[in-house]
Amino acid sequence: MTIGTPDFEERIRTSFAKQGLMSTLGAELGSVLPGIVEIELKPSREISQQHGFIHAGAISAIADTAAGYAALTQMPAGRGVLTTEFKINLVAPAVGDLITARGEVIKSGKTLTLAQTEVFADKGGQRRLIAFLTATLMSIEGRDGIND
Repeated sequence: MTIGTPDFEERIRTSFAKQGLMSTLGAELGSVLPGIVEIELKPSREISQQHGFIHAGAISAIADTAAGYAALTQMPAGRGVLTTEFKINLVAPAVGDLITARGEVIKSGKTLTLAQTEVFADKGGQRRLIAFLTATLMSIEGRDGIND
């Protein structure tokens, strides 16, 4: 079910700019396509854990946000999205020059949307899968993420 608005990219970018956590992490919005959103994160000491890897909380945050915005590209005007549950598998240490979370809608519905996010670490020209998230997202009336 693809019912998004024609200005979905502007809608996503405006909403993302209001995200305090993404700003705190230093995350940036990458590609915004129908049903697909990428978020990029440059590693820094401020978001690392004790072994020098990017903290799983930061990885989870960008993965969840990418899934949520991918779902929002499919929502009509005046509706927003909230995550109702997610599961993340951390499959490799989060270390690299750039981390990219690529959220994609698997099934979009009137009330619930299923999305997944693959998180990759780029290092020295090599790309490696470091995490995989599946999420269920709920469409909510009157919370479009822009005018809230």
